[in-house]
Amino acid sequence: MANQNNTAMDPNSLFREEQFTDQKMGSIRKLTPVKADGSDDADREVIFFGAAQVMTPMGAMPLNFPLEGTTVGAAAEDFAVKAALAVEQAAREMEEMRREQASQIVVPGQSGGGIGGPSRGGIIT
Repeated sequence: MANQNNTAMDPNSLFREEQFTDQKMGSIRKLTPVKADGSDDADREVIFFGAAQVMTPMGAMPLNFPLEGTTVGAAAEDFAVKAALAVEQAAREMEEMRREQASQIVVPGQSGGGIGGPSRGGIIT
């Protein structure tokens, strides 16, 4: 029976995951492509992702970003540059969200109600 709602894993798109860390800056995930039988798939490239956290006033915010390189060492050398870019992008996104929140105009009587129901300008009917 064919799976029509795309909830099945694709056996031709599997990866084995390994994680590396220096216990200071963050971690690197190495995704090695594998065949359906679990053996390495040399026809596809290994992929590296970096992971770190940034402290914000609301707590730790996780950052995930792709890394360049064909070895863990090369990915580690790319980590600082890509982490800095991810921090900059996260800061831009947070600033944009802050601007959107600040630009919302609150008009009395259009809040959809509150404790006493919809506002009618202070007049009780």
